[in-house]
Amino acid sequence: MTSELAQFLKSPKTVSIVGCPFSGGQPKIGVDEGPIHLVEAGLVNQLQELGWNVKFDGHHQFEDIKYTLSSSSATASSPAAGTDNDTSTTSNHWDPPIGILKNPRLVSRVCEEVAKVVSGHAKKGELPVTLGGDHSLAMGTISGTLDAHPSAGVIWVDAHADINTAATTESGNIHGMPVSFLMGLDGNHQAFSDYNKSNSPSLETPFAWIKPVLKPSSIVYIGLRDVDSGEKKILKDNGIKAFSMHDVDRYGIGKVVEMALDYLNADNTNPDEVRPIHLSFDVDALDPSVAPSTGTPVRGGLTFREGHYICERIWETGALVGLDLMEVNPSLEDDVSVKQTVAVGCSLVRAALGETLL
Repeated sequence: MTSELAQFLKSPKTVSIVGCPFSGGQPKIGVDEGPIHLVEAGLVNQLQELGWNVKFDGHHQFEDIKYTLSSSSATASSPAAGTDNDTSTTSNHWDPPIGILKNPRLVSRVCEEVAKVVSGHAKKGELPVTLGGDHSLAMGTISGTLDAHPSAGVIWVDAHADINTAATTESGNIHGMPVSFLMGLDGNHQAFSDYNKSNSPSLETPFAWIKPVLKPSSIVYIGLRDVDSGEKKILKDNGIKAFSMHDVDRYGIGKVVEMALDYLNADNTNPDEVRPIHLSFDVDALDPSVAPSTGTPVRGGLTFREGHYICERIWETGALVGLDLMEVNPSLEDDVSVKQTVAVGCSLVRAALGETLL
């Protein structure tokens, strides 16, 4: 590890692993096991061997949040049994959908907690590395980073834009929406405003804690190849910079990363210093032949080396202040594929934290 890099971190250079075994932003079981497998694969020791002081106090558990939500709803007035609005016999009567959005209160509460944890580490000059879990968690991680580093830009590496709003989502899975919440896009405001007007105040309105902290000019996508029609319109209407796999094919990954960095630094609010960077990496950005054990794989993705080059180059800037590795799902493939995906995930983290080929 080169000591002059990571200029936003205090000495000794400390990485704080934030393990988030959480799957509430999407319906497939198993993604909550991703962080556990990554740590069990030896990630802590691997980072220590790179020269990092590693803090890891165990994975964050969210049962208390579920219990609090369930308990608070149990004390609120409920519809009479047998009516059309009776949800008392459902497993999530304490967290009913808003429109088609699934688990909105749970996702909101968890992301709010993650934001506090990430912000706390970042404000102490540590590098938060959040292991997911599904990508809805980025609402928390990026909110936390921007609380500590308000000028930070985001590089979002993913097959998907994850910028659907409540008005455009076809699935209601919130892991496909975190960027829209971080930007405060109108499709979400309207949905929750309508909800507030038409529903009992006994159930909390989720996501009220999220501030529109992310400007459209403060994020760059790399690796997109499966973007919903509503998301394409949002990207174009807001002038959001995005490099699809077509761009990677056309320019090569080296040029794409340089263009992404140049774009973010052109919008730097403090031109006298390098802009801090939060890297949010969804393993489905990689081709399924590289990382098969993930929930929404899409053919034609980044190669092993392309994914690692992104991480290596961002480390070289010395500007990394937050890192997410999301959507490793050990339940979806055979043991060999799971081990391959977990090993790649650990390797990406090491590359982002200073591991070099020579």
